[in-house]
Amino acid sequence: MPLNSNNISLRATLMALLAVAAIITAGCARSHFFKKEAATVAEVPLIPRKVFFDNPDRASVQISADGRRISYLAPLDGVLNVWVAPLDNPSAAEPITADKGRGIRRYFWAFNNNQIIYLQDEKGDENWRVYAVDVASHAVKNLTPLEKVRAEIEGVSEKFPNEVLIGLNDRNEQYHDLYRYKIVTGEKSLVLENNEFANLITDDDYRVRFGTKFNPDGSISYMQPLGDGTWKEFMTVPEADTMNTGILGFDKSGNVAYMMDSRGGNTSVLMTLDLKTGKQLLLASSKKSDVGGVIIHPTQKNVQAASFNYERVHWTILDGAIEHDFEFLKTVNDGEMRINDRSLDDKHWIVVYLRDDGPVQYYHYDRDQKKATYLFSNRKSLEGLPLAHMTPHIIPSRDGLNLVSYLTLPVNTKVTKDGFPKKPLPLVLNVHGGPWVRDGWGYDPEHQLLANRGYAVLSVNYRGSTGFGKDFVNAGNREWAAKMHDDLLDAVNWAVKKGIADKNRVAIMGGSYGGYATLVGMTQSQDVFACGIDIVGPSNLVTLLNSIPPYWAPALQMFKTRVGDHTTEEGREFLESRSPLNKAATIRKPLLIGQGANDPRVKQAEADQIVQAMKKNNIPVTYVLYSDEGHGFARPENNISFTAVEEAFLAAHLGGRFEPIGDAFEGSSIKVVEGADQVPGLAEVDPKYR
Repeated sequence: MPLNSNNISLRATLMALLAVAAIITAGCARSHFFKKEAATVAEVPLIPRKVFFDNPDRASVQISADGRRISYLAPLDGVLNVWVAPLDNPSAAEPITADKGRGIRRYFWAFNNNQIIYLQDEKGDENWRVYAVDVASHAVKNLTPLEKVRAEIEGVSEKFPNEVLIGLNDRNEQYHDLYRYKIVTGEKSLVLENNEFANLITDDDYRVRFGTKFNPDGSISYMQPLGDGTWKEFMTVPEADTMNTGILGFDKSGNVAYMMDSRGGNTSVLMTLDLKTGKQLLLASSKKSDVGGVIIHPTQKNVQAASFNYERVHWTILDGAIEHDFEFLKTVNDGEMRINDRSLDDKHWIVVYLRDDGPVQYYHYDRDQKKATYLFSNRKSLEGLPLAHMTPHIIPSRDGLNLVSYLTLPVNTKVTKDGFPKKPLPLVLNVHGGPWVRDGWGYDPEHQLLANRGYAVLSVNYRGSTGFGKDFVNAGNREWAAKMHDDLLDAVNWAVKKGIADKNRVAIMGGSYGGYATLVGMTQSQDVFACGIDIVGPSNLVTLLNSIPPYWAPALQMFKTRVGDHTTEEGREFLESRSPLNKAATIRKPLLIGQGANDPRVKQAEADQIVQAMKKNNIPVTYVLYSDEGHGFARPENNISFTAVEEAFLAAHLGGRFEPIGDAFEGSSIKVVEGADQVPGLAEVDPKYR
């Protein structure tokens, strides 16, 4: 459960994998450059930050099960809402929701074609509520009107078009009981009272097939219900394989499971598992990377393709029925192609094309006619801008690991034949959160803004990142602030040796684990980093683990194995030694901290306590707080305001250019708690923000 994941259930994770989820605010498609390009980096136009961080024009495009209508997220009065249009007339789209707060970011069609289901929390607290909106009347029904309860979508099936499975932790905040909900009336019936399982795995018949639970040795047991209230162990996944092995779903008969499996190897491969005989069959594999996305036929439930992502995504086609479709779609656009959604009869696909230097482009693909019709891009304002390319690089760690990394240089940087700058640039090391996720190739708004401001930007898949096999992810166990940090330092050293980075002008920044890595950099590597930006990062690992959300408790053993054991004296001593808070007095370089007041994963106290420690030692720090945010900044007004502070801060300490703060705080809940005088222009903003 990464610090920056949605912590959705395994079944919901499966749904995301099989759907090959849409990208809401980032993607990549062809951009069209100005006819006369600027000759130098300095002459490239300063692109307003709002272009990168405002709401997308359209995102998360989906199609109804009957193939008659499409839907997408788009702003309504500045807030993301669900819009619906006839498939053959996208310009006739109308909003069917009217959220006026944080905006909607998670939704899907009910199989009855009449309702759309969406999830919403309150100011970032992640206590999700499930809503059903009637497409015709626009009437909204709150299916889970419960206070301080987290609802999770556990299953949807075309066999029950008017029902959905929802998990609720209203009885026991640590465990989610499973309910069957009628979408139209909101009537619910209990399927299973859950008192021990971290996750429940259901099938298309809405049967509970497995419950998973962590064991004291870090392994995961898959328990099978016997029908009389008792369970038997079906299989146990060793601790070393838990990040890379799991059941993904079932075939049409329900007797064969699809699973990713790293047991007996390093990378996870795609397998079938006969649930009666135990026989396994290999479907697809890669020696370099784990299986990623999986495409399964909407009704036949056979696996049709699997993706693998080392430096870039590539697909292995397993079903000849879609091979010609893929070949045709490659001719439509030269971006990386994904299937975003499909109608139930499989005649209509929503296809997206991704690039590193432009917006996502959406198409409707009619399989019968073999015709792809362009719909729209997700951000029209990106079209025609001089955006930068992202290049993959393999950086060796000091102990022999390959760190798949991504570098973005400012447009029109003069480079050598190897593609490196002829003159070193200020560098921003942008560290991903998680840490059990990964960075990938593609359009990245942070990379683009920073490159436009004159910085080289480097993102590194340090050990502990997922997708590169179990050996790589397990190499990060108990290595927070140790070898995981060494990987980041090795990447900076590589950039300096290659002439990419000016060693005196390197910043470290990131969110969640990336924020923690920033604090580690500020306390352990003062000679490497000129400044740091910590966004919702933990400062003390003991207080972090003591305050995790209650619904993470069933997976607590995972944190003990991979981070450290906060329940023993020896473990606490170890964790304290890896906590930047205890080294706050050593900070010598400028630090900017951003935090959401309602963050359920990394509580506000994590930011407060290191700010107080720095103040106690008379160390300057800039601290901004958002009263209506949680683990990250969802509202574009807040995102834009923080970006304004961020780029002014970097300009002061790395020497790049920046767009003045100006009116960037309008509509935001930003409060500058400390250090307004440390950032150019921040002390001059309206006092109500300070």
